[in-house]
Amino acid sequence: MITKVRFAPSPTGYLHLGGARTALFNYIYAKKTKGQFILRIEDTDKKRSKVEFVNDILESLRWLNINWDEGPIFQSERISLYQKIIDQLLKEGKAYYCFCSKEELEQKKIFQISQGLTPRYDRTCLKLSKEEINKKISQNIPYVIRLRVPDQVLIFKDFLRGEIKFDLSLIGDFVIAKSLTEPLFHLSTPIDDYYQGITHIIRGAEHISNTPKQIMIYKQMNWKLPIYVHIPLLLNEGGGKLSKRKGAKSILEYKKEGHLPEAIINFLILLGWHPEGEQEIISLEEIIQQFELEKLEVRPCALNLKKLSWLNRIYLRKKLSQEILKIINSDEYFSDIKEIIKNTNYNDEQINKIIELGKERANTIKEIFSSVNFFFKEFDFDVSLLKWKDYSLDEIKVSLETTLKNLSLLEDEKFKAGYLKNILDNLHNDKGYIYWPLRVALTGLQYSPPPIEIMEILGKEKTLKLIEKAINKLS
Repeated sequence: MITKVRFAPSPTGYLHLGGARTALFNYIYAKKTKGQFILRIEDTDKKRSKVEFVNDILESLRWLNINWDEGPIFQSERISLYQKIIDQLLKEGKAYYCFCSKEELEQKKIFQISQGLTPRYDRTCLKLSKEEINKKISQNIPYVIRLRVPDQVLIFKDFLRGEIKFDLSLIGDFVIAKSLTEPLFHLSTPIDDYYQGITHIIRGAEHISNTPKQIMIYKQMNWKLPIYVHIPLLLNEGGGKLSKRKGAKSILEYKKEGHLPEAIINFLILLGWHPEGEQEIISLEEIIQQFELEKLEVRPCALNLKKLSWLNRIYLRKKLSQEILKIINSDEYFSDIKEIIKNTNYNDEQINKIIELGKERANTIKEIFSSVNFFFKEFDFDVSLLKWKDYSLDEIKVSLETTLKNLSLLEDEKFKAGYLKNILDNLHNDKGYIYWPLRVALTGLQYSPPPIEIMEILGKEKTLKLIEKAINKLS
């Protein structure tokens, strides 16, 4: 038997970390078992489904290198199949038309609650004759279609959680379609899972409550059940359920911030599974090699975005400067950074050196430039920032004048790290007295990369101008 899994998002919002994690687990299991990974877009909700969300899902998955073997398959293009199943269920008496209005249903619900009963449909419309049904349809009375659900306990096996029991009498005859051509999630999903040959349904634990309804479609159609695998619920940092309806950040937002796909994949896989030993840094190839479905956890997982930043920083440092520059130059999301680079006189070698400096303090690609933006724009600072320990501002001025005088004597071609360090280290016993005000003069910042590396990139002319500017401020 060939393993077939699917990721089936509804395009009613942008793809966030929770959805990407579900896609990742399906993709990994397909690769591990040499099976197939299907992408299905569940877009039967005409009001909320949007093309922009479809495009976002596809672009996000491609960027993460979660590539599908088949699809995308759109449910909106399969209405005739769902209609065929609805007709069959109606003819066999396994489903029926319901003409009860929302007001009637609400009144029945209130009455049942007042009697201490669990609200469920009372099957009023199940008693309608064929003639009565046809008459109501001819009068254009709104209706829905309900599935007949037996009053019994349903027991199904979850691959990770074992047997799960549901009392179907508490569910009642639920709605499977708004009309013959408007199937709902609980109908279209199991139909597609069956016809697409899905062997394992790997999805979030929040879908456990949906499973009995979808199993009832399988049972009423006499279809063989797939294997259900409900991965751990994903919580946000505050402890609540991660949800696109509650503003969970999209994958492409993380991309725009400068996160790397390798870091996000590494981060997501650790939310519910862990490799052997203490390994934290793991590539997609290693994940596929080590992955075992039965070793998935069942306890809810909470996001720890500090860990994502830590992982991203590690992956960022692994990349060569040329590779990062290539990413920036080829990716539309870094247009603002490209604009900065384009409007400077720095060559590629200098840009790469700037990136190397910024990399040390950056968690994302964008942060590389935020920590070294003094290279690209005019800046100002308060003179008090120049102070080092208990030295007066007059003494700090002397320090900068001494530095300026000695650096001015250095030949242009020798304005390199080794020569610069040799000069500065011999100007005073207290190195902080020399280096602190110099660094502030060059960056305008309290914290920044070391001044020698900065000067080597800036060159002699610009370095001396910045030092002169700081001296003038002290004057």
